[in-house]
Amino acid sequence: MLTTLLISVGIISAVAVFLSLLMVIADATIGNYGNVLINVNNGTKELTVPGGQPLLKVLTEEGIFIPSACGGRGSCGLCKVKVVEGGGQILPTELPWLSEEEKKENIRLSCQFKVKNDLSIQIPEELFLVKQYTTVVTRIRDLTHDIKEIRLKLLDSQGIETKAGQFVQFQVPVYELTDEPVYRAYSIASVPSDSSHIELEIRLVPHGICTTYVHTYLKEGDEVLVNGPYGDFYLHESDREIICIAGGSGMAPIKSILLDMQDKGSRRKVTYFFGARSAKDLFLIDEMKELEGKLEGKLEAFTFVPALSEPEEDDNWEGDVGLITDVVARHVKDGSNAEAYLCGSPGMIDACIKVLSACGVPEERIYFDKF
Repeated sequence: MLTTLLISVGIISAVAVFLSLLMVIADATIGNYGNVLINVNNGTKELTVPGGQPLLKVLTEEGIFIPSACGGRGSCGLCKVKVVEGGGQILPTELPWLSEEEKKENIRLSCQFKVKNDLSIQIPEELFLVKQYTTVVTRIRDLTHDIKEIRLKLLDSQGIETKAGQFVQFQVPVYELTDEPVYRAYSIASVPSDSSHIELEIRLVPHGICTTYVHTYLKEGDEVLVNGPYGDFYLHESDREIICIAGGSGMAPIKSILLDMQDKGSRRKVTYFFGARSAKDLFLIDEMKELEGKLEGKLEAFTFVPALSEPEEDDNWEGDVGLITDVVARHVKDGSNAEAYLCGSPGMIDACIKVLSACGVPEERIYFDKF
């Protein structure tokens, strides 16, 4: 009986996979949607494009760049646009990323639905200011065993205007892991006042398309396309105390914010908590300590607090130990007059929000990037 049931389930699953494959092949080879018209922002732009491609890809090819941390795989939820007319039904792959309010407002994930008929869409006006830049790699250095710092020089004479904390999208060309160019999002680590350079801190993700390319194939002297800047994660103007929390390559936007504060002569109090597993995962410690010295007497106070969650015996670690959330809870007693800037994994961000809220930091003053 059990054997018969398992065979039946196997047959049904095989048929479902076969039918899905047929639909994909039919859509790619039989479906001919001709040219379609995309009306952007009530006629600000009108695009005539071949039908059948995801909206995100179509807009990118037309020089309109929508932020997408995952490069269009439907796993980040950033590439949202408002479809006024012509979007059709929301797809199951979009549902996890859309709130009930967004569904009512016809917000869609532009990487997931294909342009098959005339559309009318709305996107934020600031995205028209996003540009693509040709850069050259001037330096690659190892920060840890799995994080590389990439320094890019813009070949475009006008430079790039950014706010500390924002990110760019890095284009990976065709190579053995991808048969088409793809984009991935990375926070800018360099100071905004240097508009002719961009520094990125890229951690190796096993089998990651972009990180494998950067860690294995990218060389100094190579040209790289980036577009940006993007993001609402940047330092807000106020006189409140600042709490920064990061882990791993989440160091990048926090470093940019601190360098920008130094550049502009800000005097706000800052405490920066940086979490790592063991000493081999720490980096830029000397630079942060040097910055601590440079800012002494300029800010009300700048304190850098590195912490290890699982120090090894030969680390000879004398600093804070524990999960970064525990370290923050020990140091922060009253956050009612503070604002916080977080960058790290989604799990770390969620845990830090709970700790900061318990310390009195209002959630509306907790800013973060989850990628």
